This record gives sequence, structure tokens and C-alpha cells, in this order.
Amino acid sequence: MIEFENVRMVYPNGTEALSDVSLKIDEGEFVFIVGASGAGKSTLLHLLLREEKATDGTIRVGDYDLSTIRNRKIPYYRRKLGVVFQDFKLFDHKTVYENVSFAMRAIGAPSSLIRVRVPAILKSVDLSAKYKSFPTELSGGEQQRVSFARAIANNPDIIIADEPTANIDPEMTFEMMNLLLKFNKLGKTVIVITHERGLVNYLKKRVITLDKGRIVDDTKGGLANESL
Repeated sequence: MIEFENVRMVYPNGTEALSDVSLKIDEGEFVFIVGASGAGKSTLLHLLLREEKATDGTIRVGDYDLSTIRNRKIPYYRRKLGVVFQDFKLFDHKTVYENVSFAMRAIGAPSSLIRVRVPAILKSVDLSAKYKSFPTELSGGEQQRVSFARAIANNPDIIIADEPTANIDPEMTFEMMNLLLKFNKLGKTVIVITHERGLVNYLKKRVITLDKGRIVDDTKGGLANESL
């Protein structure tokens, strides 16, 4: 479970990015987080990744309290998470296979496991034929699938997708959502940060809406207020 309790985030320049944010996301939920630019979505992501520490309040993810976690424990906590970044963050000098296997090597996975798991993951995202290709040789949709494959390489409990459809066409958008839904059906928690209202309403999952650092709506079945 993910729990934010009265979380407040104020940056050194005085900007209050989040104010009194409280929410719970249960294990196995599929949740959209939406809001205009500056609403606090990126700050919430950075706090979840423990790239930043909240000014006030408590954030718990499973057995981890991100308010008190020691720095040496943060890498272990992050193993619970898989992140699909908006700009993919792939290594241009590494092949598709190497990009995905990198995530496993980073946590010390044995080579024998990597040799079995990486081809299986690439097959699941229809990239088996591209395993020797470099990111610059791939389409935007293919790069997104590599990013997704890398995110699930270590079988995380939670996957966070940051604007996963921003750099791909409509057809690839639904392909990406299907991958996330497939992962969710395995009992994993999925959090999608997006501005695509049409997509949110089409899938009719839980939607948390941020505005000026506050939660202004939390509902299931799509956006309750299209003006947000």
C-alpha cells in the first residue's frame, strides 16, 4: 500500500508544491494522477521515488517510511518500483537487450537469470527481433516499449508511468496502456501520471486530480470534472 498523510512540500525558493496531501493507493490498484502543469504531479513523483524528502507529513510505501528511511536503504526501496519515463531515458550506446539487462545487472542479478529473463520480457513486448538494435534505430513506440521492459525487468511491486503517451502516436498510446493493464492484472500496482483526459475517461479507472498542490478530486470511473 502507498499512503500519503498530510504531506507538504516546500522548495528552498519558497514554492509550495504540495499542501496537505493525503491519499491511499491499495496494492494492485490502477490509478491515474492528473492535473495541469504546476499542479504538483512531478513533485509527487519525486517524493515517491525518494529523490526528494517531504517538508512535512508522512509517506509510506509497503514497509518503508520515506520520511525516516536512511540513505543506504533507498536503493533497496527503489527495487520495489519500476519507472517508465516520459523521455524514455534509454542508453543510446547500448542495444535493446543491454538497456533492459542493465536494470538487472544494477542490482546484482546473476547472468544466468538475465539470459533467461531478458529475452522473455522482450518477447512479451514484441521486441524480440529488435534485441540487437540501438535506441536511435527504433520508433518512438518501440523506444517506449523498451522503457517499459526495463521498468519491469526486476519484477517490481509498483510501476509508475510518467506521461507515458506524450511522445507516441494514438495507436501506440493504447498499446502502452494495454501493457500497463496486463501488468496490473498480475496484481501489481500501476500509477499513471498523465494529461490525456480522453484516455483516462476511456479506461475508467481511479483518478486523483491535483490542482495547485492539493487533491481536488478522487473518483473512480474517469474524470468527474472535465474543466480540471
